[in-house]
Amino acid sequence: MGLVSVASAVTPSLADRSALVHGILPPETPSGARYLALALGLALVWLSLSLARRRRNAWHAAVLVVLVIAAAHLAKGLDLEEAGVSLLLLLALVRYRRRFDIPGDPAALRPLAGTAVALAAVVAFWTLYDLDRLQAPGWLDDLVLGVGVALLLRATYLWLRPLTELVQQTVAERGTARALVEKYGRDSLSFFALRRDKNYFFSKDDRAFLAYRVIGGTALISGDPIGEPNELEGLVRDFMAEAREKGWRVGVLSASEELLDLYRSVGLRAVEIGREAVVRPESFSLEGRPIRKVRQSVHRLQRAGYSIQARTSADLSQVERDGLEEVSREWLGGWPDRGFTMAMDTLFEEPDPIFLTAQDPEGRIDGFIQLVPCGGGEGYSLSAMRRRDGTPNGLMEFLVVEAIAWAARESVSELSLNFCVFGEILQPASGRCR
Repeated sequence: MGLVSVASAVTPSLADRSALVHGILPPETPSGARYLALALGLALVWLSLSLARRRRNAWHAAVLVVLVIAAAHLAKGLDLEEAGVSLLLLLALVRYRRRFDIPGDPAALRPLAGTAVALAAVVAFWTLYDLDRLQAPGWLDDLVLGVGVALLLRATYLWLRPLTELVQQTVAERGTARALVEKYGRDSLSFFALRRDKNYFFSKDDRAFLAYRVIGGTALISGDPIGEPNELEGLVRDFMAEAREKGWRVGVLSASEELLDLYRSVGLRAVEIGREAVVRPESFSLEGRPIRKVRQSVHRLQRAGYSIQARTSADLSQVERDGLEEVSREWLGGWPDRGFTMAMDTLFEEPDPIFLTAQDPEGRIDGFIQLVPCGGGEGYSLSAMRRRDGTPNGLMEFLVVEAIAWAARESVSELSLNFCVFGEILQPASGRCR
């Protein structure tokens, strides 16, 4: 109907009908109604996206828009056909009104009220200005018009905004999540579910959970769910049902191949954007031509007098923590720390991570790697990797190689070096990755 209204607004009306309308209505009304039909037709096209997602506020707005569009088509040229189609659409909206069951966002009501007050002030200005009760320069007229359009768009956005959800982890939820990660966290990304910027959704008996966050109407699940294997399917289906009730789209970030069939069974599609880089410490070697540049970097740092120390987060002294914080601030340079699925959001809050620090000959920490446990303690996963500005070239390669050597000495079965974007494209033609 929106496209029909747009097409009707940009095409001339039938001559006899147009003459009849101009003989009854004020001269400026038909042309104003034509512009109104055009604007509301575009608005209805925009609303169709929210209607397809069954949002109740979009239904309310669509009913009002369709009523006004029907009147506009009659006023602009007695377009009975377009008005009739509008009324049929109105009947369909009323007939299927119960299908639009996704509520609006209660958190949007307060800013919406403020926007409505400001919009009312703009309308009052325009009314007084049009009635010559208010004198204003031309530039102010244009400015107020622009502000009014911006306020109208903001009000529409707030009215149609999907349900939001603040991050709220209780102490009990976090304790349950941590216990499940320690018991069932076999995946290299399981530990990152303990970040504090995620909500938790538990199975009915609290034997499994998934971590997620709602952004822009999309519930982003962080990695695979964690818990008792026979609980995972029911957990995912229950979460999908809740997401549907709240009008959220759902995405799983860093999903494993093992659960792809489950995700597909609930309507999700798999899109491969990269692969995980995993090293087996016991078989890693710096020998050979393909890895010679890494070998050269390691030798360069060794000749420069750099050394490595490994500490758990709990064993770090305050001086060492201050040094790591200083390196981290210098590395981030004021930018926010990122890593929703593949990094921790704090350095020292959890006692389990391992820090490998690179120290110069004077003992200053110039870079570090943070590893978190995975695979029931049999493996580790890279969380953070940072260095100071001006450090020798190859410092990060040196840290990674030393981390692998440390893992081999500690009999760690695997070390995940996190995400390799487009790994399937960059993989050598031989089909083997080093």
